[in-house]
Amino acid sequence: MKALVLALGLCLAASSAIAAEAPNTLTPAETSAGWRLLFDGKSTAGWRGFKAAAPDKGWTVKDGVLSPDPKTSKDLITKAEFASFELSFQWKISPKGNSGVMFHVIEQGDETYESGPEYQILDNSRGEPPPEQAGALFALYPPSMDMTKPVGEWNQGKLVVDHGHVQHWLNGMKVAEYDLGSADFKAKVAASKFKQWPQYASSPTGHIALQNHGDAVWFRSLKIRVLK
Repeated sequence: MKALVLALGLCLAASSAIAAEAPNTLTPAETSAGWRLLFDGKSTAGWRGFKAAAPDKGWTVKDGVLSPDPKTSKDLITKAEFASFELSFQWKISPKGNSGVMFHVIEQGDETYESGPEYQILDNSRGEPPPEQAGALFALYPPSMDMTKPVGEWNQGKLVVDHGHVQHWLNGMKVAEYDLGSADFKAKVAASKFKQWPQYASSPTGHIALQNHGDAVWFRSLKIRVLK
């Protein structure tokens, strides 16, 4: 019961923070701490397509929100590559929708997820198994609890990648944690579909990718801070 009350309190606090914060901006404290915007709220500057020099035209910016055309868009990746970092982002998903944020993406294979571990974005009412629910490392590490807000509301995501140690946060709660390259991680990969792609989680650095999985999804306030 205490855990449920704590989770509800954190979710409410995260909701208040999202409501109070102007989207796609940095506070003076964030700037001083080394944060920078990956999305300026106005354009796709700093982004391009996977194995493409420019962003797919299906990705559009409207009212400070970045979103794909669910039917046509290919994944979007950052022009820059990142090794250790803290990524903060807000996301909203459509009913029964599915998407994700990948990291350490390298341009081998046909899809971003063939190399980049995925922070799962999902409407959990879709009915996917725990390792594929919102906040999971897709198909490998399930979230410790469901911290999603109702469909149509903004969620606050955070991904911390610190020299191979990774944390997934959702609406103020750490929901998944693992070590890239550990025996446990390798065993989970070997028992998953990712075993067919030797490039999966193989690079210590790479691009960040936003996925179009065929469902409407919206992103804003994408911020990053490089960790040394």
